[in-house]
Amino acid sequence: MATIHQATLIPTKLELLAAWLPGRHWYPGDDIKDLERIAGCRFDDPAGEVGVEMLVVRAGGGPLVHVPMTYRGAPLEDGDSFLIGETEHEVLGHRWVYDAVGDPVFVAALADAIRTGGHEAEEMVQTPSGPQRREPSMTVRGSGTATHADPAGRLVRVEAGDPAVVAAEGVRAEVRRVLNPNPADTPLHLTANWPGLPRPLVLAVLV
Repeated sequence: MATIHQATLIPTKLELLAAWLPGRHWYPGDDIKDLERIAGCRFDDPAGEVGVEMLVVRAGGGPLVHVPMTYRGAPLEDGDSFLIGETEHEVLGHRWVYDAVGDPVFVAALADAIRTGGHEAEEMVQTPSGPQRREPSMTVRGSGTATHADPAGRLVRVEAGDPAVVAAEGVRAEVRRVLNPNPADTPLHLTANWPGLPRPLVLAVLV
């Protein structure tokens, strides 16, 4: 379960991304005008320390871009090259926001979901009247059927392209950035769906 606070972020997630995306060599072009959130959902951190979110954004009439992000209350060790930016959360205080391909918490959650046929976390929003369940704007589903997934282990190497190639001790994943309707070329993958989407899109694969 992902706990979400109704709170102001300064700068906002989209403002952070608008400053960060144009500097990525894999981002399609320099146009970041009218960047908007199209869909998103969360994974759960079993330790309850790290926020894990998968966002799909679009600038103007451009392509759909997948940006998984993690939110931390302290800097990620050896994570400077994956830092998207820092923000002030009205409830949680100062937060460090990372490109999640370099965060072992995301990699572990992604691998587990793909291998076991897992899905997005249930979202509970903290309100003045108590926790309220919220339907995520995007659903995801892993293709695997395992009843148990071995730990992903320590990150060994990350190639931040499109796809981003993530090698850990127990898993190798490719995370797609610019989304397209091409099917997965491996049996183990994660697909996303949201209202109005003609067919599910592949977000990541295990290779």
